[in-house]
This record gives sequence, structure tokens and C-alpha cells, in this order.
Amino acid sequence: MAVDHVDQQSGLVHALLEGGPSDLPPAVRICRVGADEAKVKVPRCGGYEHFERTEERAVRDGVSVVLFRWTGRTRVAE
Repeated sequence: MAVDHVDQQSGLVHALLEGGPSDLPPAVRICRVGADEAKVKVPRCGGYEHFERTEERAVRDGVSVVLFRWTGRTRVAE
């Protein structure tokens, strides 16, 4: 298992959100999440896009990132 680079002050790692809607902005796809987070939920168009952590890692712009893969979408309850 790869070791994530955890920011010691914030306790965050860099994440790459993969899959899901093609119009999800690139700025949203690279984010920082808690080192122990298993899921990421992104608000979008009256609902949420859901991503789950994988064991995969990548390097983007010289930074090691954890890959989160899209698992589905839910709507906000009214």
C-alpha cells in the first residue's frame, strides 16, 4: 500500500476525483480531504456526486494524490 503525503498541519491529503459527470469542473476534481476519509460528496445541480476512495495513487503536477472513484449521484431531499 502506498503511503500518502499527509500535510502535518492540516491532516489533509490531495485527492483526485475520477469518473462521474463529464462537465464536473477540473478545479473540483482535485481537492484536499482528511487523511482517513473514505468518501467524498460534492454538491452539484440540486444533488450530490459521490466518490469512494480506492487503493490507487497517482502523481498530478508533481504531487502524490489519492484516487477517489465516482459511485453515483443522489438528489437533495425537499
